[in-house]
Amino acid sequence: MIYLSLLHGKDILNIEKAIPIPIDKLFDFPNHPFKVENDKEMENMVETVKSGGIINPLVVRQREDGNYEIISGHRRKKASQLANLKEVPCIIRKLDDDEATIIMVDSNMQRSKILPSEKAFAYRMKLEAEKHQGKRKDLTSDQFGQKLKNKTTREKVAEELGESSTNIQRYIRLTELIPELLKLVDEERIAFSPAVELSYLTEDEQYVILNIYDYDEKTPNVSQAKHLKLLSQEKKLTSDKIEEIMGEKKANQVEKIKIKAEKIQSLLPKEIKTEKETEEFIIKCIKEHNHREERRREISR
Repeated sequence: MIYLSLLHGKDILNIEKAIPIPIDKLFDFPNHPFKVENDKEMENMVETVKSGGIINPLVVRQREDGNYEIISGHRRKKASQLANLKEVPCIIRKLDDDEATIIMVDSNMQRSKILPSEKAFAYRMKLEAEKHQGKRKDLTSDQFGQKLKNKTTREKVAEELGESSTNIQRYIRLTELIPELLKLVDEERIAFSPAVELSYLTEDEQYVILNIYDYDEKTPNVSQAKHLKLLSQEKKLTSDKIEEIMGEKKANQVEKIKIKAEKIQSLLPKEIKTEKETEEFIIKCIKEHNHREERRREISR
């Protein structure tokens, strides 16, 4: 197949030919920050692939061992595997590490839903690649040096991604969180702003925060997180102090209802997999129950 594509960063059209490549020769991009989930969206993609194949080819580059590295199309590869395809159409490009990283991030930023952790690592990878590319181009191109003279690399990346420069920095801070806390941010158990402040804590201090959450599901608000950060920077933050700050009653705080997972897992529909989906399903069931009870009372009057 022949495809017309816009060359990355250039306003000219490029004619590219897609060729079939065996799936077992395709490997993920190193440290690929975007998750490939077996969710409802993936199920729909698999059905689409089964009925019409891969319409949009993957973008890859060849490795030294003769196999290929995926630049764009990790989800399409997964859907193809689940659809039992043996090969998929791919466009092969000659790209250095920085060019490949930038295209990988930019292509995945078109997704409808992107988790905070995905943004965090993607923004960091793109910023590092752009900085490295900028240093190389500054040595060979006066024009490029003039363009960046009054603009930082982070500001340039922010413009390209449609984010503020400050937000880029704040998202990248999340990469300093321990994986367990970052997962809680993705699950919306810890809000974004407090999470940024917690990223300044040491690893040991962050594990104390995690232990408190595991015990009674307490998470800090912005004020508490800033207090924790300040004490940490002053080398005055102890486990007892963390517990004391986390134990402070928040405004409008209400007691949480805890349900053991093993008591309800067997009762949930198979498509319900995450904590957030479980919570939403339970709330929906309660609303439907209340509605039925209200109707029953109206009929009995």
